[in-house]
Amino acid sequence: MNSSLKFILAFIISLEISLKASLTTNLIVIAFALIYLLVTRIKIKELILLIAVPFIASFTIFATLFWFSPTPDAYYAWNLSTRVYVYTLTIACVTRNTTATDFARSLEQNLHLPSKFAYGVLAAINIIPRMKTAVKQIRTSAMMRGMYLSFWSPVLYFKAILVALNSADNLAQGMESHGYVEGQKRATIVAIPLTKKDWLIFFTLLILVNISLFIFK
Repeated sequence: MNSSLKFILAFIISLEISLKASLTTNLIVIAFALIYLLVTRIKIKELILLIAVPFIASFTIFATLFWFSPTPDAYYAWNLSTRVYVYTLTIACVTRNTTATDFARSLEQNLHLPSKFAYGVLAAINIIPRMKTAVKQIRTSAMMRGMYLSFWSPVLYFKAILVALNSADNLAQGMESHGYVEGQKRATIVAIPLTKKDWLIFFTLLILVNISLFIFK
């Protein structure tokens, strides 16, 4: 399925589920998301992390609404706690087998977003590993001078911002040197197709979710 349509579908489903309470629909979406992840051969370690990490937030919501509320409501507690898994697993389905480059190209070609936005998203994603390396270098350099920069140290973030600004300037110069001109029409190197099958899957899943929301509680 086209990555842009997957993103829109996940966004609409998450929005509708947040507005209409339906525990059955939450469980159905979670089940289908898990099946999709298993069919696409997700690693067991990644699947365990997807289940374990949101558990803290989900359990906190359930405990707050059921055990520590003056008027405990089991249905409401289960409904809100399962929404955490709906949001997490639907986003996992969107990112499954979709690279940042393909997603940026899809935003530009299929949703007709400005190329500067698409390239900006791609640049922001690709600069994250470089920023992690820069932060490690800054902390190592500080330790060699007898300074320990903690995770919440303002000095660490100030120096990281300077590195980010320098990287942004280098990126802009690199794009210009490769012929990028803002507002000009660009040729398509790799086309991202948007087929009738993609639209069929999109509307089928969307209709099924909406039917479930209005039928089940």
